[in-house]
Amino acid sequence: MQNYQNHRKLKPETMAHKTYYASVVSLFIFSVADLCHSLFVANGRVTAFLFLLTSISLVAAYFLFRSFSLKAQDRAIRAEENLRHFVLTGKVLDKALTMHQIIALRFAPDEEFIGLTERAVKENLSNDDIKKAVKKWKEDNHRA
Repeated sequence: MQNYQNHRKLKPETMAHKTYYASVVSLFIFSVADLCHSLFVANGRVTAFLFLLTSISLVAAYFLFRSFSLKAQDRAIRAEENLRHFVLTGKVLDKALTMHQIIALRFAPDEEFIGLTERAVKENLSNDDIKKAVKKWKEDNHRA
């Protein structure tokens, strides 16, 4: 059962991201060391430089691909919660809600959702405050 205390626990797919990140950072560190070694001790500067460029590209790709997937998922959450709000109230979500607030509101069940939405706008609740205010947690096991 998901709740406030355990909703951030590591999932297998999160571990894959962290493993990839660790290996790419290690590659970057070793490529910098190899470049320094080739500049001051050995030959092979071109190979070391290409190794460094490859590692920089992989680090950049990691952050770009991760941010693209999270942005797409944020858009889907915004659309889902906007539809849920429309179904429950006949109105779209208040434009004053931030993306972080909307993401936090997805944990509220329908009976708490409208009240929490109004509180979030009036009191400018943080995403953490919204999650703590949820009494009956609605699980979201599909977040990447």
